[in-house]
Amino acid sequence: MQRRLDNVAGWVLLTVAVVLHRMVAGRAARERWQRRRNVALRCAHRRGVLVPEVAARLGLSEGWVRQVLNGRKPAEPPEVEEVA
Repeated sequence: MQRRLDNVAGWVLLTVAVVLHRMVAGRAARERWQRRRNVALRCAHRRGVLVPEVAARLGLSEGWVRQVLNGRKPAEPPEVEEVA
């Protein structure tokens, strides 16, 4: 009986891992979360939250936040290159 419960628990944990992986891993998932974040930023701004406050809370530049609020896709920050 214990082995059967272990097998069931293992399959449940695997299912949870797959769901989490699909939610947070990969380019498409990251882009979905960024789109949701950007929608939330626009909604907050429409309700009176100022650009400097948004930028400070997110740790982003005010210019970047303004681009998002205007509906443009801001440029991605440059990748850090590894030193050989």
